[in-house]
Amino acid sequence: MTRSSDSPPRVDVRGPRFVAWITTGVLVLVLAVSALSTAAAAILIGLQAVVFAIGAISGPAKHPYGRIYAALVAPRNGPPTETEPVPPLRFAQALGFVFAGLSLLGFALGSSIVGAVFAGFALFAAFLNAAFGVCLGCQIYPLVARFRRSPAPAPN
Repeated sequence: MTRSSDSPPRVDVRGPRFVAWITTGVLVLVLAVSALSTAAAAILIGLQAVVFAIGAISGPAKHPYGRIYAALVAPRNGPPTETEPVPPLRFAQALGFVFAGLSLLGFALGSSIVGAVFAGFALFAAFLNAAFGVCLGCQIYPLVARFRRSPAPAPN
């Protein structure tokens, strides 16, 4: 992770894409297992929701799959040629957490359709990032950040 004094922390783009590939695999497994057992699918998506929460709260450096990348893959790669800011990645993980939470709720309440639909939304976003480098959460982040930074009302 690199950082200058006036910009947000940045990470090698290969790390989040690696994380997205693992997430894609987990979500495919969730959907496959859901055809056999909604309870097992609920457990798997619950674990993935925890992983999303860690990524959203702690960022890429503490993300469980990010740690795997840092320990096993990054040492074999050359230095980063492209980086991306951390805040949009954390927001994307928060969106993943919302989708995984809704999926978990669906599976836990016995609705495999609702569980599968929200797991599918998360899968679509993860695969898009893994395969094509397009982070949907990162694309939405500037819009949300604009609303958060709305100017304070002028004093009377």
